[in-house]
Amino acid sequence: MNMKKFLLLTVVLAFLASCGSGDRGQLVGVKGKKWHPEKPYGMELIPGGAFIMGKSDDDLAGIQDAPTKTVTVRSFYMDATEITNSEYRQFVNWVRDSTIRTKLAILADEVGATPGDGGIGEFAFKDADPENMNAYEKYMYDNYSGMGETGYEGRKLNHDVDIIFDTAEYPDEYYVEVMDTMYLPIEESYNGQRTWDVSKFKFQYSYMDIEKAAKVSNKGKRRSEFIITEAVEVYPDTTAWIRDFAYSYNEPMHNDYFWHDAYGDYPVVGVSWKQAKAFCEWRTLYHNAYRKSKKQHYVNKYRLPSEAEWEYAARGGLQGATFPWGGPYAINDRGCFMANFKPLRGDYAADQALYTVEAKSYEPNDYNLYNMAGNVSEWVSASYDPNSYEYVSTINPSVNDINNQRKVVRGGSWKDVAYYLQVSSRDFEYADSARSYIGFRTVQDYMGTDVTANAN
Repeated sequence: MNMKKFLLLTVVLAFLASCGSGDRGQLVGVKGKKWHPEKPYGMELIPGGAFIMGKSDDDLAGIQDAPTKTVTVRSFYMDATEITNSEYRQFVNWVRDSTIRTKLAILADEVGATPGDGGIGEFAFKDADPENMNAYEKYMYDNYSGMGETGYEGRKLNHDVDIIFDTAEYPDEYYVEVMDTMYLPIEESYNGQRTWDVSKFKFQYSYMDIEKAAKVSNKGKRRSEFIITEAVEVYPDTTAWIRDFAYSYNEPMHNDYFWHDAYGDYPVVGVSWKQAKAFCEWRTLYHNAYRKSKKQHYVNKYRLPSEAEWEYAARGGLQGATFPWGGPYAINDRGCFMANFKPLRGDYAADQALYTVEAKSYEPNDYNLYNMAGNVSEWVSASYDPNSYEYVSTINPSVNDINNQRKVVRGGSWKDVAYYLQVSSRDFEYADSARSYIGFRTVQDYMGTDVTANAN
């Protein structure tokens, strides 16, 4: 009898709950938090569509690894310019400052210093409350900084106090001790300057190998088996300016190019594929931390473009074009060069540039993207396989073999001949290599499918 009363009560409560929900008992779906679409700063929307990928002329050598193939890509946002030195320095400085704060907090804990004590105590850990942390804090909670396990995971850093960089204002000897570890030893300094030990600037992040997890043979395995953790040194390899050119004087570029504000709007170079990928992870984290503070949905992750996305965007909606501006020549009808490359058998100055130029130089293509040909070659997410066009999907094609360290670069650079500026030309470099002529730009998936470039 009691069981019957219980069942009756359950039915009544369910009926009342349905009546009180306002859906009149109909299937109306679950309404979540309102989505506020946002065009990322500095990006352009590339409307999805189909195009003929690969060489469109009688280039018998080129078609060996780039035969024509009709493919379709979905809509996405892409940086209007290559990532600049200034933008990449924001990443480097964030990693540096976060590493310093972690070291200060650990030492403060070890010596028992608290905010009330002043000095290093001002940087002591705060009590952690994971439920109220934003994305930025949660990453620090997981010890993002690339220092490895410290035993202090789960402790919240104090960001309310500014880091002091002026040696004359260091608050106590403990602060001096921490800052001293961030610089190269005195015996490695010259010209009266101590420089940062950039090997300490590491960014640690985790991601899931979804392609591997999706394989039928891995069905039923735990998610943790497919999570990969990477710790990457983020500072560009400025020695690339010397190493890339034998018997050539490029020391000014090595000394000044990355850090000096005179080059702030120039594309960052000396960045490996792995560093470019780490930058994408950080940019996602940084953006979502702000959106979390505004109680907004997280955005899709920033990432490197696929090879098909890059070529589709570079073409700017022009089918069968040789260059982003059409072609078939690298000069316009007034005899002016359309990009920064190596013209006229090595007359670098003929295109009004010796090395790189500012990221927003020359005319953009019809998608308002600058320097999709020339200036610096650009990393894409794909692994290089000369036969990949033969077997990739015709929708959102992508080849990224984790075991293939040859990564595709596109677009040609300031030191390349015109052939490599063609939108269909393919080249590659190894993922851990950094060059004075390779940079990158990022993309972000567009939420929705209602934007297409060639819909009927």
